[in-house]
Amino acid sequence: MKALTLKAPGGLDHISLSDIPDPGEPGPGQIRVAIGASSLNFHDLLVANGSIPTESGRILMSDGAGTVEAVGEGVTEFKVGDSVVSCFFPQWQAGPANHSVWGFANTPGDGIDGMAAQYVVRDVTAFTLAPKGWSHTESATITTAGLTAWRALVSDGKVKPGDCILTLGTGGVSIAVIQIANMLGAKVIVTSSSDEKLERASKLGATHGINYKTHTQWSEKALELTQGKGVDHIIELGGPATLEQSIQSIRVGGHISLIGVLTGREGEIPTALLMGKQARLQGLVVGNRREQQDYVAALETNAIHPIIDKTLPFSELAKAFEYQTSGSHFGKICVEW
Repeated sequence: MKALTLKAPGGLDHISLSDIPDPGEPGPGQIRVAIGASSLNFHDLLVANGSIPTESGRILMSDGAGTVEAVGEGVTEFKVGDSVVSCFFPQWQAGPANHSVWGFANTPGDGIDGMAAQYVVRDVTAFTLAPKGWSHTESATITTAGLTAWRALVSDGKVKPGDCILTLGTGGVSIAVIQIANMLGAKVIVTSSSDEKLERASKLGATHGINYKTHTQWSEKALELTQGKGVDHIIELGGPATLEQSIQSIRVGGHISLIGVLTGREGEIPTALLMGKQARLQGLVVGNRREQQDYVAALETNAIHPIIDKTLPFSELAKAFEYQTSGSHFGKICVEW
């Protein structure tokens, strides 16, 4: 079968379309899935370009959606023909984060082989059902970006109607934030360097947009839009270079979800400002399987579909990563067989 593998030490020119052995039939408690599509995330890019070292020959990609082809002995949760989507932390079934999810030793496309293969055989706990009526390409956006937004707003943020959320950029997480906020009756402020993207975000349901090129101290605009109070929740995707502005923007007692490190992995935190705001700064990485099932149920109930910017063949994965690096996308970038 075909798979996209990475030769150590990484680099987009080290991604190969390889012929590897078929995984065979599922054993007890396992399912065999024909993968239809995957979606790109920043974590996948860091593995592919060598920023996160992994084993040579690693099959890439954490996200995967497809069709169940066979079920092993004792499997009752899935049946042949079901559409399913993978889990980022297959070992984390429910409950709060614990030591088992420290690092990425069990994350597909990093510590273990990923979803950029025509077929995979995994334990049933590594997948959930996909939303009814969704294509595999749509479903592949759930695993990382969609679930991250869901956990930040619902599981951890406890967003309620009328809350004001600020999200940075217009990538997959931020677009999912807009959609979930609309579902919950919350308002959203979006930042971007592109007025065109801000206009698109507005049409999708964002309440306000801030161009951070025009307003370099964009926290001032966020405070103005909230009558000086500050926003209730911030989806912090930038990291060190944006964190101070986020803390300036948050209301007293607000919640900042630290999700991304697009501007680097190390940096200073204005601790006195954070203390003065009495805000909660919480790091989070995706979510658990139970949360993914809840998210899928919410998507079905509200008839929401993801925004996909571009879809390429799996064989053009390196080209898809190059497009991701350009920052031109609005929503998700996907690859499919």
